[in-house]
Amino acid sequence: MNTLKTVVLKPKICVVGCGWLGFTLAKELIELGHEVHGSTTSKEKLSTLKNEQINPFLIQFSSEGVFGNIASCLKVCETLIINVPPGLRKDPENDYVKQMTHFVKCVEESLVKNVLFVGSTSVYDDEENYPIITETSPTSKEKIPRQLLAVETLFSKNKKFKTTILRFSGLFAEDRHPAKYLSGKIGLKNRGAPINLIHRDDCVSIIISVVKHNIWNEVINASSPSHPNKASYYTSVCESYKIPIPQFDNNSKSKGKIIDSSKLVQLLKYDFKVRL
Repeated sequence: MNTLKTVVLKPKICVVGCGWLGFTLAKELIELGHEVHGSTTSKEKLSTLKNEQINPFLIQFSSEGVFGNIASCLKVCETLIINVPPGLRKDPENDYVKQMTHFVKCVEESLVKNVLFVGSTSVYDDEENYPIITETSPTSKEKIPRQLLAVETLFSKNKKFKTTILRFSGLFAEDRHPAKYLSGKIGLKNRGAPINLIHRDDCVSIIISVVKHNIWNEVINASSPSHPNKASYYTSVCESYKIPIPQFDNNSKSKGKIIDSSKLVQLLKYDFKVRL
């Protein structure tokens, strides 16, 4: 007797911003059985996405609007993951808020029900007493963090979909470690400040866990639970890579913070894969 098997199709997911993090995330979602739409700003990368079975779209953001077939990119996707670097460090005059205001209107016109917005713990200020930072801690009044917070609000206050803001600390992996950038530099500040980093593997796992468990309408900080000081950590990492160690200024006071990921651990029952 023949029996029919019920095939459960996993929901389609759109990853806007298939860069260093987003591309790795999209590939993992494919492995888990999701159909994934992915965007890139590079024509050359379209074939790379397609080769990984990601439906590729060339999408670009500017203060004038969203360019590319964004409607098709979002089409039939109930979950949207936004990982669009604001580019404010390189170009402080970049109007990230205006860009994302145009994008929000596109999302409103789609079938998207849930949005995961990848934000940053740089919205919290560094201080000399190294405060422990939770999701309820005061945020910065500086220009760049204000833009980041304004964009978060564009999504989190929208009533047409549910949004979770995931604020990551500094991302790293073996192929992109900040120690390599700091190697051999002299006069570096904040030698005693606590390190707040998170490995790309943890970022991917956390995003997938949020989507899997339907954790929406939340703001969540995400950082490795260990926080060695800057000088000792980067000295140790550079020594392990056998590259020149950085030299720190011993005279200036250090400013920093400690990002507390307790809410993340509690909500997701999460155990970090990589600790510093």
